[in-house]
Amino acid sequence: MHAWEAIQKTLNHIDEHIDEQFGMEELASLAALSVFYYQRLFAKLVKRPVREYIKLRRLARACVALRNKQNRITDVALDYGFGSHEVFTRAFKEAYGMTPAQYRDKPISLNHFDKPDLLLNYIMVDEGVPLIHDGIVLEYNRKTLAEPVHFMGVEDFWRFKYGKMLGERPGVSEPGEVWSRFFRVRKDIPRKECGRTLGVSYPGVAPEGYSTYFVGAEIEAGTEDARFVNWTLPAREYVVCSMEVENSEKYHDALGKMMKFTRTWLKSHGLRAELFFPEIYYNRLLRKPHSGIWPTNFPTCCTCASLQICSEYATSAQAQHLKKFARPATESRFPEKSNMPGVEYMEMWIPFRER
Repeated sequence: MHAWEAIQKTLNHIDEHIDEQFGMEELASLAALSVFYYQRLFAKLVKRPVREYIKLRRLARACVALRNKQNRITDVALDYGFGSHEVFTRAFKEAYGMTPAQYRDKPISLNHFDKPDLLLNYIMVDEGVPLIHDGIVLEYNRKTLAEPVHFMGVEDFWRFKYGKMLGERPGVSEPGEVWSRFFRVRKDIPRKECGRTLGVSYPGVAPEGYSTYFVGAEIEAGTEDARFVNWTLPAREYVVCSMEVENSEKYHDALGKMMKFTRTWLKSHGLRAELFFPEIYYNRLLRKPHSGIWPTNFPTCCTCASLQICSEYATSAQAQHLKKFARPATESRFPEKSNMPGVEYMEMWIPFRER
């Protein structure tokens, strides 16, 4: 068993028994490591100490319970391993900047620390080859956007934490609040029929330490409305990472995994992200919307094999598993569910340059 597999085994155990008490010795034993080395390796791979990770995962689960106002805050605290209402409140405020009572009275969008999927750090696919893992399909392909695409909507600033991806930064989701604003005014935007919806993070005029987040609907070129903000997706070459999710409950977790894997994928292909990160969502009424990340300037000299697995960490069985499920880009990887509303598709178009 490789080191990452040992840690992943304990990550799975923690999530499956999140409402139970377990000691460091139990987790280290499960990983077949000494307590000292287990804690060092865990912090290296997960980027958080073991006890802090457990606390953050318990807080994430507790947020779900808090939405039900029939559950007393003290009971939620005790159910998820916090010794008292006071301990729970202090931990909650430290993570999310508000108390459990404030969150219950006015629920808002929150980001949580998601359970990592360490396999994605040690596996790689080439352009045109789908990666299928845990109910998610990712695939990278080159495409050129011939004409700019115009959007109209709303925007706001959000605190940008350099190096922290979705699923790694617990706290209030400012972009989530911008999405909420957009849906409240969407009916008033002169949208293009069957047009797309976009969410994008970019510098704009945000103050230091912040980024601008815009959400808008696709419009015809030249459309103006003083109530809203316009944003244009420039014409250029992109690499599209399509994402298909088995069901909507996995969407947020899948988006975080997509972002983290794409960071690894781009680095392995000699690419670097530029300064804006668009997400594209197609009309939900379409039978088969798409999703993807479109990094720009994919190097034409890339001649790596169709499927690459880091041999030091991944087994031949894993490679065969991926090859077995490889299908044409236009074919759903969940054929028995492709007509079900639970199957989700989205796109992220990220411009890139060569390193």
